[in-house]
Amino acid sequence: MTHHEPPAPKKILYIDLDNTLVDFPSGIARLSARDQIEYEGHYDDAPGIFGLMDPLPDALEAYRKLAQHFDTYTLSTAPWHNASAWHDKVLWVQEHLGLTSESVAYKRLILSHHKNLNRGDFLVDDRSANGAGEFEGEWLQFGPGAAFPSWASVTEYLLERAQTPMADVGTDLRASARAR
Repeated sequence: MTHHEPPAPKKILYIDLDNTLVDFPSGIARLSARDQIEYEGHYDDAPGIFGLMDPLPDALEAYRKLAQHFDTYTLSTAPWHNASAWHDKVLWVQEHLGLTSESVAYKRLILSHHKNLNRGDFLVDDRSANGAGEFEGEWLQFGPGAAFPSWASVTEYLLERAQTPMADVGTDLRASARAR
């Protein structure tokens, strides 16, 4: 009889919505002229805005690919003063990543103002706000001008680390920091 080791558990990956999976400016463009004026400077408080947004290029494909290799969750913050945002974010995930139990994002949406309270290995987020900067795993800052400007760069980086034990990832990070 051969003894088989159980497969190692998948690493936990969190992915933000706004300006990471979701194209926030596309929602602003779809607001009425009146709402654009009324909510200028705080568009995230505009009722319904989160239901108007498109996915960012390559974001959905990257999410699906990464979900094959990681225990993947969407981790987002909904504005406190916009109750519709909570509802609209759920509907956005259901529409774009799937509604059924077979979908990659089924019951994998976490809405929190304290992202740092979530335990995991990686967080892909465009900003350090709402606890992202204090996340205990590795925060991958996403977006133009960031360390990870595209979904291709995020996917490549994470797939290289999907099966690497976290102790080795820490060693890799320290080595790359010394090389800089």
